[in-house]
This record gives sequence, structure tokens and C-alpha cells, in this order.
Amino acid sequence: MQAVISPGNVSGSVKIPASKSMMQRACAAALLHKGTTIIHNPGHSNDDNAALTIIQQLGARIISQTKDYIEIHSEGVNPVSNKIDCAESGLSARLFTPIAALSSQAIQINGRGSLLNRPMDVFENIFSQLEVQLEDFKGCVPFTVRGPLQAKHISIDGSVSSQFLSGLLFAFAYSAKETVNIEVHDLKSTPYIDLTIEVLQQFGRYISHDNYKTFYINPANFETKQHIEITIEGDWSSAACWLVAGSIAGDIVIEGLQTNSNQADISLLSLLQSFENIIECNNDSISVKAAPIESFDFDATNCPDLFPLLSILAAASDNECYITGVHRLWHKESNRADSITEMLHQFGIAYSIDEDELFINGRRRLDYGTIDSFNDHRIVMAAAIGALRAKGDVTILGAEAINKSYPDFFKHLISLGASCILTEEQI
Repeated sequence: MQAVISPGNVSGSVKIPASKSMMQRACAAALLHKGTTIIHNPGHSNDDNAALTIIQQLGARIISQTKDYIEIHSEGVNPVSNKIDCAESGLSARLFTPIAALSSQAIQINGRGSLLNRPMDVFENIFSQLEVQLEDFKGCVPFTVRGPLQAKHISIDGSVSSQFLSGLLFAFAYSAKETVNIEVHDLKSTPYIDLTIEVLQQFGRYISHDNYKTFYINPANFETKQHIEITIEGDWSSAACWLVAGSIAGDIVIEGLQTNSNQADISLLSLLQSFENIIECNNDSISVKAAPIESFDFDATNCPDLFPLLSILAAASDNECYITGVHRLWHKESNRADSITEMLHQFGIAYSIDEDELFINGRRRLDYGTIDSFNDHRIVMAAAIGALRAKGDVTILGAEAINKSYPDFFKHLISLGASCILTEEQI
């Protein structure tokens, strides 16, 4: 699918979809929890659906499902299949592999598309310490894992992704028979670990840590609950689209967000609040109005998903801006160091990369033309928002990648008054 977007202003209100980061974690907890879980405000993206498929393959049953809630019953990990399908979700692969390893049955971890190239090497070190077998392992999916995983003191590398630690925390929280520690070196994206701990806490599994260096799993601190209800909060990664759109080309009211969220991408709010006359926070909504964007220096190391939209914010700033954390871009749905700079090139924006920092020299109007999404949902969103400030129509190729995280993105963009035409690409 391709999207053709014309320049112009946007206005109106938009309700943010559920956080897929929280949704996938809630699915993992619902699988491990022995009893009933009701998930309110569930997500419906491809990644959310992948997590729901996985927990059913590992033994959970969906009792009832509507657009507003999902009722799940589980007796823990009892696989009904010898494989799980993670689709293109890196979080699902890294989150559910340690959980699948709780079973003594050999489970093949499968995926497709960009997931086939995302690094999983950290599992080699993790599972060698836990005496879990890895079969047919070449550093990426597919591979097979064979447990049963037994929680014990281990030490892991947290520099590649915090998702490996999240998977271990879930697995350990439901398998530890005595106090065990996980020592983590050079942990990145700590807000996502806060989110993992928050979800586990709602299921009665309390985990503590020493400044994100050592994590303590003590079964004596756990509560037994039969029936659990959890509400998925609005997604700050999706909200970032409209925060940037409003800042550079609109007057938008964003609904459905928690301003005390543990999600990493809430950090964009603080950046925009540092500018004048852009953001106004109310009890249950955030208003964003276009105003001149000042020069900024932003460290995105712990929130790398913001990088594409931060690049558009910088491009439209008419100032010199610096974004740190380029090393976190290499192993996403695309190599975002390449896909972001290619997007900036097509928009006619001057940029350079110096070690771990992206420099962007913004300007008021962007060039127009055709932008390749590289099958990356974050690039689709960023290019679409950038198109609002272009000198002419912008065509985005591979726009269907948006379904990974935000299926209603173009519907919401059009509802805000943008001119957007979606067509099937010619082969």
C-alpha cells in the first residue's frame, strides 16, 4: 500500500490506541497467572495479536473477546503446540522465549519479515547459565528452546535490549522457589523495565532492584490472586505522532493518555513543555498547538522509538538540533540509522552523524517526493507527519507497515483534516 499525503494543517481530537508494550506484557502475565485475567482496553495491532496467538499456543484460553475487553483463563505454561509464532514482533520473541522455556517440551520460536534479522544472541549466554538448551540457533529466529528453566542467580548483558531482561523477569517471577538475583550490566531503556515491574505488580508479583543493576525476585513478597483485571493505558509511542504533528502543523487535542506513565516515550512531553506555547496538559487530555520549534539537544538512548519523529520535529524547527543514541537504531524493524537519514535526504534536510549523535539543520519547509518506509511502521508515521510541512505531495511506499503498531493511524490522520489517499502499490 502507498499513501499520498498533501501538505497542510491538522486540527481536532484523537483518542490514542492502547499501548502495545503494556498489552504484550499483560498477555504474558495472563498466561503465567493461574486463574482468570480480564484485560480492559486491549490493543488490536499486529504485535498485540501476535502476543494473543502466542499465549494460546502456550496453553491460555480466550473465554470472551470484544473490542473493549478480553477474558483469559490459564493454568500456567502448558503448550498445545510445539512452536510459537512471534510474527514481526521483537518484543514477543524476547519476552516469550524465556516463558516458553519454562516447559520441558521443545518449543520452536518462529517469526517472519524483519524479525528474522533481529539479534537474539543474548539468549546464548542467558540459557547457558540456566541449563536451557538452544537448538538450531544461529543468532536469530527461528530456533528451538528446551527447558525446563529453573530460576537461579545469573548475570546478563543489558546493552542490546531491555526486552531480554523483561522476559527473564516474567519467567523468574513465576518459577522462583527461593530468592534469586539477576545482575544486569549496561542496561538500556530502563523505562520499559519499569513497565514490566508495574505489570507484574498488578498480578501480585513484586520485584525490586538496586538502581537497575541487580534485580531481586523473592517469592515471599508475592501475593496469590485468582481473578485479576488490568486496563491497558494509552500508547505514548502512538501519541508521539500527534504531539509532533500538533507542534509543527496543527491544533490537536490528544485523549486517553496517562501523564504519570512508565512508558519511555512520555519523555517527548517534557521536551515539548520546554518550548513556549505548544503544550497544555489537562486532567484527561493534552492540547498541542503549532509554534516555532527551538533548537534542542535530546538523548533518545532510553527511548529509541522516538528517533524518527524527533528527526521530523528537528527538520521542521528551522534550527540546529542534536539527537543522541544512534547506536540504538541498528536492529529495529529497519536499520533506522539508514532509514531515518534516507527520509531526511528525501525531505531535503541537511544532517550528519558523528559517532552516537545525529545532527539536523532544520528549515521551515521540507521537500516533497517519494519516501520508502523500509517496512518500518515508525518511518511511515514520521514521513506522514513530515509531509504536513512539505512543499508538495509526499508518497510513502510500504505504508501497510503501520499495521504493526497503529492500524488506525491513517484513519486518525484523515479525521484531523489531512489530505491522504491510500492505494495499492503497482508491482
